[in-house]
Amino acid sequence: MKSLLVQDFMTRRPITFSVDMTIAEAVERILEVNQSGGPVLDEQGKLVGFLSEQDCMTQMIESTYYREQVARVGDIMSREVLTVKPTTSVLEVAQQMAMKRPRIYPVVDEEGHLVGNIHRHQILKAIDTHLQQEYNMAV
Repeated sequence: MKSLLVQDFMTRRPITFSVDMTIAEAVERILEVNQSGGPVLDEQGKLVGFLSEQDCMTQMIESTYYREQVARVGDIMSREVLTVKPTTSVLEVAQQMAMKRPRIYPVVDEEGHLVGNIHRHQILKAIDTHLQQEYNMAV
């Protein structure tokens, strides 16, 4: 059985944000690429957080109510981020996704630098492709 590794299915150039980016800029980026969020990186490319559509929506509601638009990504991002390594098994990530809610997992190297991300759709596709191949070999 061929092993299914994250590195074979991940997005290698995901949408990213910086800590000092405005929420307005971040929302434009999210809408442009049609993703539900992405990793926040420091100047060295290390992962420091994650920004989701929900984070942005909450801030936009507050900005509308209080008529303020000065919030930055670093003010609202999640700092506790679940990550995976490129050599992690896709099946292991699928099990984690089934128990926890993140839709997207940043993929980081041993030094904590972002090398990509993997999301639910990619996990489903990897498992489906694998099952189809296994079925075709058995027939």
